[in-house]
Amino acid sequence: MSSLSLAARDSSTMLRRNLLHARRYPSLTLNLLLTPVMLLLLFVYVFGDTMSAGIGGGGADRSQYVAYLVPGILMMTIGSTTIGTAVSVATDMTEGIIARFRTMAIHRGSVLVGHVVGSVLQCVASVLLVGAVGVAIGFRSVDATVLEWVAAFGLLVLFALALTWISVGMGLISPNAEAAGNTAMPLIFLPLISSTFVPVDAMPGWFQPIAAYQPFTPAVETLRGLLLGSGIGHNGWLAVAWSVGLAVLGYAWSTSVFHRDPK
Repeated sequence: MSSLSLAARDSSTMLRRNLLHARRYPSLTLNLLLTPVMLLLLFVYVFGDTMSAGIGGGGADRSQYVAYLVPGILMMTIGSTTIGTAVSVATDMTEGIIARFRTMAIHRGSVLVGHVVGSVLQCVASVLLVGAVGVAIGFRSVDATVLEWVAAFGLLVLFALALTWISVGMGLISPNAEAAGNTAMPLIFLPLISSTFVPVDAMPGWFQPIAAYQPFTPAVETLRGLLLGSGIGHNGWLAVAWSVGLAVLGYAWSTSVFHRDPK
């Protein structure tokens, strides 16, 4: 069997293993999903009228804010879901299963590939679930073309891939699952200081560069532009650059730590 065939076979086995774990123990994924869903409902039904007035929608009509908010929440969902990947990787590293895999005739990289592909699939499923909640409360994307929908889906997958590789690295350097969850908390924190909830130009002047020059803001603005038919500007290139850069960095970091880690 060729090296490529061996890698593909072992990676599919590891993917199946991780998906079975996710199916048997769904509480972690569900708990991580609660954060974006609750924030979506909170900001729509508690702050929606005020927020809508603030972005020009009128105090009595929150529909404009729903349209503004949902794309940001979808990106936040990816960050939340990938925290589970860090926890899962740390659990594997500390419970001895990786040491057992290393004694077996399997492709070494398949362990990480299984985690990454499984996490991306979970991110897509989570985004679809949160998107369904968004549609249920009034989100509509009537101006987006088929090509824009395809581009939006591609951006979501690429961003999920990037954050997943970063999460894998976080899990590998963590001494236990609890530490992995804490290490990965910036993946939930960063969306809170991006343009997810309010436009960057509505923030204090000293804070605007912090919000503007981080991965989530260009990704959110690009997704918002694709789904709502508004302008994207330079955010599209920034979102792709951030995603590709983080994916490459996360891959290099994760594989380096994994191949040298004696645990």
